[in-house]
Amino acid sequence: MDISTMAGMLLEGFGVSAQVFALTLLGSIPLGIPVALARLSRFKPLQLLARAFISVMRGTPLMLQMFAVYFAPYYVFGIQLTTQSKWQACIIAFIINYAAYFAEIYRSGIQSIPRGQYEAAEVLGYSRVQTFARIVMPQVAKRILPAMGNEIITLVKDTSLAFAIGVAEMFSTAKALVASQRSMMPFAISALFYWGFNFLVEIILGRIEKKMDYYHD
Repeated sequence: MDISTMAGMLLEGFGVSAQVFALTLLGSIPLGIPVALARLSRFKPLQLLARAFISVMRGTPLMLQMFAVYFAPYYVFGIQLTTQSKWQACIIAFIINYAAYFAEIYRSGIQSIPRGQYEAAEVLGYSRVQTFARIVMPQVAKRILPAMGNEIITLVKDTSLAFAIGVAEMFSTAKALVASQRSMMPFAISALFYWGFNFLVEIILGRIEKKMDYYHD
């Protein structure tokens, strides 16, 4: 098999990896906000629940979480698995896992905002929701961007874990090609794909960071 054919097959697998990446971000970035707010809540049961969720998600392997989400419907509730079950379990596990990490990043950003800004907003007549949306979050977004960028880049590489439950992403395709062709070339090509995608992500994050330079602490 020539290199162009291998690259074509790997590119098809990369499309699946890119879908996992995009859907994870679309789900986990907004989900992390209510989790972070629950973590900061003064209502103790809610705070403890959020802390437990974050602790479990960050303290156990993502691969194990995928297996749990995949098999739980069958073994716990007796629901038959379908051809879409692997894909659904993969996306759900990725979203809840990364939501926990993003929640802690949000929490650190929110806690970094001086208390005086909340008090000033209250004097100006802003509601708590308005204060959070118009004053706090713009500052938080800038402060947490480097940390968010690190997690997003890690996510690109973590998409390779989807192979564990049989999702045919790029890494599983590369493994199959290495076994059938007895060559390390598929791994080299897939490494270039991962690096190229991460490089693109870095460029996009860099441009976002520059656009946010209008705001100075």
